[in-house]
Amino acid sequence: MSPLPLERVLPGVSKLVQGCMGLGGGWNANPVGSADVRQAHAVVDAALEAGIDLFDHADIYTFGKAETVFGTVLRERPALREQIRIQSKCGIRFADDAGPKRYDLSAEWILRSVDGSLERLGIEQLDALLLHRPDPLMDADEIAGAFEALRVSGKVRHFGVSNMHAHQLRQLQAAVTEPLVANQIEMSLGALAWLEEGVLAGQPAGAEIGFTAGTVEYCREAGIQLQAWGALCQGLFTGQSLEAEHDRVRATAKCVVELAADYGTSREAIVLGFLLRHPARIQPVIGTTDPDRIARCARATDLALSREDFYRLYETARGAELP
Repeated sequence: MSPLPLERVLPGVSKLVQGCMGLGGGWNANPVGSADVRQAHAVVDAALEAGIDLFDHADIYTFGKAETVFGTVLRERPALREQIRIQSKCGIRFADDAGPKRYDLSAEWILRSVDGSLERLGIEQLDALLLHRPDPLMDADEIAGAFEALRVSGKVRHFGVSNMHAHQLRQLQAAVTEPLVANQIEMSLGALAWLEEGVLAGQPAGAEIGFTAGTVEYCREAGIQLQAWGALCQGLFTGQSLEAEHDRVRATAKCVVELAADYGTSREAIVLGFLLRHPARIQPVIGTTDPDRIARCARATDLALSREDFYRLYETARGAELP
């Protein structure tokens, strides 16, 4: 099966993804209000102004309210749908009368989840659907059947996953007829396992890395877009209070400040530029709802971080010299 880079299957997709988990007014039972709608409009405008046209959702974000408020924006600005790409995720179920928190990648739940997302967003088709978490009970053939039904019905254009290892991707890809287009995993200056498992190959310390070997390489080989959630580390290196943090974190934040001054850019651009410097064409997902911060993040797309500064950040963030 020929690799299909994300920009081929989703034309116009930007280097950054606007995460929408912060929309909808919070993880509570409060209804969506006018302030939440204004916030969503502001986030969409800031993202588009920054050249970001891919918006990342999930059926569970703020208990469905993130998709609901985004749907309100689309209804108020119908022409917007042709300017953007929308992906959503499914597979996480919170505790309810039927059972505890669980993962559900049964065909029944996938189909039900997509219908719910489409209804909340007020659209007829998702540009991409990602399976949010691997379900120990998932059946690749059953998932393939659900994907095919969604493709034939026109409800979903493309399919991908989130938080899956290479072996899980291989098993799923062997069953589905369409190439998987994305794998969204935690990758950042503060979550380095994706780098460490390769650098520490053959080293005793490598046995402690909880990142399955070969995932990054498999995605590159198969043309599966790597998307990085948690890319900004919740502001850990770009302004968050560091009084209670480890010396390594404070040293990394200081390094980020110094490099931002050297390159004449924002601290956010340095943090994201670390990911963009990797040849895997990693696509950072930014979750901020602050329009000014979105603009600062966008500066990363113009940053050409040197090899030396990539390693300076890496070594500082890992807290030890490379082996």
